[in-house]
Amino acid sequence: MSIACCCPVLECVYCLACARWAWQKCLYTAGHESEHWGLATVEEFEPVPRLCRLILAVYEDDLHNPLWAPPGGYGINPDWVFLRRNDQETEGRAPPYMIYLDHENADIVFAVRGLNLAKESDYAVLLDNKLGQTKFDGGYVHNGLLKAAEWVFDAECEVLRELLKKNPSYTLTFAGHSLGAGLVALLVMVAVQNRSKLGITERNRFRCYTIAPARCMSLNLAVRYADVINSVVLQDDFLPRTTTALEDVFKSLFW
Repeated sequence: MSIACCCPVLECVYCLACARWAWQKCLYTAGHESEHWGLATVEEFEPVPRLCRLILAVYEDDLHNPLWAPPGGYGINPDWVFLRRNDQETEGRAPPYMIYLDHENADIVFAVRGLNLAKESDYAVLLDNKLGQTKFDGGYVHNGLLKAAEWVFDAECEVLRELLKKNPSYTLTFAGHSLGAGLVALLVMVAVQNRSKLGITERNRFRCYTIAPARCMSLNLAVRYADVINSVVLQDDFLPRTTTALEDVFKSLFW
């Protein structure tokens, strides 16, 4: 008797279906999803490497004595770091983040780190969602990430308002990776909707760069905020192409 005969039929079918989905979503379609997209200009891509280094800097405990700096360093002045929040300070409601005053580029940068595989609170944020659960500005958003974004906005609104007041010519840029990218995507939407609380009237002072973001909003919102949110997704990156349905698989494994 073969081993397959000992396995329940439904489980075999389920495993085959999951394997087919993974092949199509993570391998087969990876090179085709962006083949007709236009190329970014040099000016459009210029902030990306700089912001990636800023996001990486959030992982360091002491930027004056970094342990994991990339070749060439982080390219920042540690004395320009205005504020930092670690896991204890965020109480697990959001990933760690920092606010950096980039005087060279006239920019206030709000950088958020990515998913910590060892933190249950990060999984709790990512998995706190159901299809069609949460509406926002005429569309749908990820429930857990919206709650995290709203918590961060309430916590740092006054800080950002004072910085923008002291630096009236500066832009406000939100940048994040993975889980942090999903958070900043919704955070900038919350900020745009509440820009009067920040003392800003111009929408074009907001920018957002999401590096390999988690899926966090419906298509109509992505289109509506395309002037503010810029996403960077590698063709072989798994998380940004993960469908909402897969979240249910993760829940069945972890919960």
